[in-house]
Order: sequence, then C-alpha cells, then structure tokens
Amino acid sequence: MTDAELAAHLAEVAGKILIQVRTSGMFEGKSLGTAGDQTANQFLVHALRHQRPDDGLLSEESKDTEERLSKSRVWIVDPVDGTREYGEERTDWAVHVALCVEGKPEIGAVALPGLDVVLRSDAPTAMPPAAAKPRMVVSRTRPAKEAVAVAETIGAELIGMGSAGAKAMAVVRGEAEIYLHTGGQFEWDSAAPVAVAIAHGLHASRVDGSPLVYNQSDTYMPDLLICRPEWAERVLAEVTRLED
Repeated sequence: MTDAELAAHLAEVAGKILIQVRTSGMFEGKSLGTAGDQTANQFLVHALRHQRPDDGLLSEESKDTEERLSKSRVWIVDPVDGTREYGEERTDWAVHVALCVEGKPEIGAVALPGLDVVLRSDAPTAMPPAAAKPRMVVSRTRPAKEAVAVAETIGAELIGMGSAGAKAMAVVRGEAEIYLHTGGQFEWDSAAPVAVAIAHGLHASRVDGSPLVYNQSDTYMPDLLICRPEWAERVLAEVTRLED
C-alpha cells in the first residue's frame, strides 16, 4: 500500500469508527467528543506504528516527544478535527492524516465522515467554477477579526463553519473561494488539509506569504491562507495592510 493509499484508508476507516461511536447511543455531548477522540486516535496511532514503524508521528491526542524531530518522514494526524461539531452531531468535522517529508506536507487525506467523503492529495478532482462574488469560510463561533475585515474590503460573503478541515475542504469542493485564519492553530489542524489543497491547485501559505512548514519543535501555527490562486495576492495584500 502506498503512503497516499494508506493515508486515505486510515482517514476513511477512522471516520467510520467515529460514526459508529456516535450512533452507539452510549455517549452524548462532551463525553461523545472525548470517546470519539480517544477511539479514533488509538486506531490511527496503532495502525501507523504497525504500517510505518520507522516514521515519526505527531497526533493531537497523543503525548508529543522529541523523537519525531530527527525523522525526515513524519505522519501528522488529527483524529477528530472539530470535536465540538462531532459531539453536536453536525457534519462540519473531519479526520486528518498527513505525511510530511522534510517539513513539507507531501501527502494528505481529509475525511468528512458526516458527508461520506474522503478528499485525497493523490486523487485531485476538477475544481468547480468560482462564484462571481467570493465566499470566505470562517469560524462559526469566533470568526477572526482580520478575516471579517478582509471580507468586508473585498466584498466576500462570510460562511460560518466548524472545523479547520471542513473549512479548507469547502474551498477544495468549490463551496467557497477563501479560507483565511489568523486565530492560531496547531500543525495537526492544517497538515492534511494543506496537502490536499495544494494537490488541487490551490494556494496555501502563511498570511505573510511564506510557506507552511511542519514537524517543528513548537507545533503552534499562528495563521494560514488557503484560497483559489486568483485571490491569493489580493488577500495577502489586504492582511498586510491591516497590520501596517
């Protein structure tokens, strides 16, 4: 099984496990989110340790160690991206599985189990036509003020959505043109979505235009922009103007 096939398979199976946990009737609310996180993480970590024992591994739900920093190949996973949405039985949550090589997100798979969809870096689909008026996905509960300000300047429609993976995949799926985030995330929030977005021909960078680099000792990532290429220069310029 290739790395890309493994990533897609693990994301899909983890998603099915999460749906089973949610429909079991044994958990609800916060306890459902906790049970889902733990169950999916156990599956992903054990599978990757077995299938790729020589690679490094970083997961949101496992204790981080310095071991991965000496590895050129590192798997970065988020068992449930959007635990709140998962617990509320919404569809805007995701499972992330990425392989980063020398800090670059080379391979990624993002499962949207609530929609029964898996988007893969090795199987890009044709991008639908862009909307005449740009649409920007933002947090449904705490949209970043910079994103709101940029949206107002460029005349974009704001679309509130849950997880980072769901928002990034909305751009990949043609449901939005721009995903601008300045509220801070961690490597597992964006590694797989960025790999998938780049494979689909989208722009992905920090908001200063620099590349997104993974497998760092500090896993915090302050910001990112995923968008259609034709919007990248304008959005980056507007963010810079706001900071001046």
